[in-house]
Amino acid sequence: MSRPAAPLAALTLLLLAACGQLPTSQGLTPQVDAPAFAALAPQALSSSAADSWRQQVIYLALPDRFHNGSVANDNAGQPYCFDPAWPTKFHGGDLAGLRSKLGYLKDLGVGTLWTTPVYAQVPEVNPRTSGASCGYHGYWPDFRNPSDLAVEPKLGTASDLSGLIADLHANGMRYMMDMVVNHAGYGAAVTRSNPGWFHPDCSGDDVNCPLAGLPDFRQEDSTVAAYLTTLSKNWTSAYAIDAIRMDTAKHVPLNYWQGSWVPGVLASRSNTFLLAEAFLTGGASQLKPYLDAGFDSTFNFPLRNALVSAFAKGGSLDAVAGSVQDYVGTLGLSRALLTVNLLDNHDVPRFLNEPGYGVPEDEIRRRCHLGLAALFTLPGIPQLYYGNELGMYGGADPDNRRDMPSWAWTSSGRSGTYSGFLPNPGLTYNLVQKLAGVRRNNPGLWKGSYAELWRPNGGTNVFAFYRGYSDSTVGSRLVVAFNNSPASASVTVNIGANTAISSADRTYLASRTFDDLAGQGAPATATSSGGLLTLSLPAKTFAIYRAR
Repeated sequence: MSRPAAPLAALTLLLLAACGQLPTSQGLTPQVDAPAFAALAPQALSSSAADSWRQQVIYLALPDRFHNGSVANDNAGQPYCFDPAWPTKFHGGDLAGLRSKLGYLKDLGVGTLWTTPVYAQVPEVNPRTSGASCGYHGYWPDFRNPSDLAVEPKLGTASDLSGLIADLHANGMRYMMDMVVNHAGYGAAVTRSNPGWFHPDCSGDDVNCPLAGLPDFRQEDSTVAAYLTTLSKNWTSAYAIDAIRMDTAKHVPLNYWQGSWVPGVLASRSNTFLLAEAFLTGGASQLKPYLDAGFDSTFNFPLRNALVSAFAKGGSLDAVAGSVQDYVGTLGLSRALLTVNLLDNHDVPRFLNEPGYGVPEDEIRRRCHLGLAALFTLPGIPQLYYGNELGMYGGADPDNRRDMPSWAWTSSGRSGTYSGFLPNPGLTYNLVQKLAGVRRNNPGLWKGSYAELWRPNGGTNVFAFYRGYSDSTVGSRLVVAFNNSPASASVTVNIGANTAISSADRTYLASRTFDDLAGQGAPATATSSGGLLTLSLPAKTFAIYRAR
């Protein structure tokens, strides 16, 4: 195991490795030598299952930072790792806490709960130094043998995990388990029992070099590959999970996914939704190989960068229009609708921190609400990060992993003013709740085609698009528009001449009244005539117009 000698340097690397992920900007998609595994065709997600996932809203929670449901386990497991005042140690949140707050998530409109890994973690790293840290985040697993399914004691027990999943299912919700096969935790038991299973120290190679000194598995070795795949299969056999979020996917050979892990896991639990975390920001062409290797979806980090550039930083919406054109065009609509879109997560600064110093909070709120609206209306599955719905601030890791506040659970609590949050967090909570309902009740937003209607092209900072399909269902045809400029704006879009929209839909929309579902200050209705539709929006707002 490689560990930095200096505590401060160690802390920097440990924080970067806390989710085992570092961003690659415009880099090449990792490639490997000739496949070392038999060519096995990954089992595709069924059509009905794919449609059901397109309807989801995913919510990421770090169990340790969400809610403490049982103080009895605070000091369980590894010693010296419970300290609520220490940013990189356990704070007391647990699986029992999540179980007790499922009503909050369901009321918000969440369909799938994704938790960071629940594996038992290695002992305190860099003990008794200023760089001391523990695996509160779950990404430093103390792997032993594939049949060892130990849950981190500070998070609870196997019974707590089974109970959480059962409660989710009873509420019509789903559970996404976070898994790791790229690396083990610092000094994990498996590194001592099988030291030959790991790559030597090196740098400059995403696949074969350790990430921040974490012991890096040699998946090209068939014994190691079998160990890791069996490990994942045992978790899918033991628990009724619905999905897997795979950490650090870009740091693992592509042929391991296609030849071992994907077919192995799907043989254990068919129709499991497989989501790859490939932290690549250069464009959809970098994400496509992971879909080709058998994953159902990837996180849309290129779009996330565009949303930050346009909305959080007040830039041109050309960035967003271009990113959507890229991922829909490169991946195709079917795959694009399964792509997971996000504003932030536990690896990047929170969206609210991106505007920088000196931006008034009212303006930050407007930018935040524009970003959230894009998340729920663009092609793909929206992913919330705990606290997004409350206007939570947070800088780089670990500041972006603050504790969920105790006042969050009630509407009266969300009406106050608190340090580290936008004033009156209930305004943002209510918007998220509304957007989730609009998306759920208007299938054009989760399964409809996409057609760009307007982009700035260096001019008026308005972006408009069509989402829909030919059907008599209410909510099958919608026009969404964003005005990111500091002044009101009006644009006229030519639906009738837009060949990206089906002929049947162009005819239907040529002379039609549209009702705004967003209620953010735009006119309550808009009417098309001769295929032309004029959209008028106040400054820094959006509209979601549903065709009657």
